[in-house]
Amino acid sequence: MSIKIVCQNKKAYADYFIDETIEAGIVLTGTEVKSLRQGKANLKDSYVIIKDNEAWLLNCHISPYSHGNIFNHDPLRTRKLLLHKKEIERLRGKIQQQGYTLIPLKIYFKGPYVKVEVALARGRKKYEKRDIIKKREAQREIERALKNK
Repeated sequence: MSIKIVCQNKKAYADYFIDETIEAGIVLTGTEVKSLRQGKANLKDSYVIIKDNEAWLLNCHISPYSHGNIFNHDPLRTRKLLLHKKEIERLRGKIQQQGYTLIPLKIYFKGPYVKVEVALARGRKKYEKRDIIKKREAQREIERALKNK
């Protein structure tokens, strides 16, 4: 089965510790799917909430379809995620007790279906981000030095 990535939330890897990822389906309208096939989506500042035993994706921007008409979709509408009831209950427990949050990492096509990779994540502090950047740069310097030998 072929996988085609539409968009990724690269900022999430810098701002959060990713502990676990879950694949979820998403409920979309026809023009939203066509717009995703054109690659017009943005996950920046989007997040997932659990309300009434259902998971919802908020602030995900999917641009209106270019050849659409008056029935085009609202770009920032709240979209339902398709997860099993047991998964939703487990995620709800972790969010309430341990200070986790749910963030989408990427939207992709898996065969004919649109999927969202959702991460169970904890926020990073500013000093932790700086430490990670320093370690990454030090590792690059070491690799350069070894490569030049």
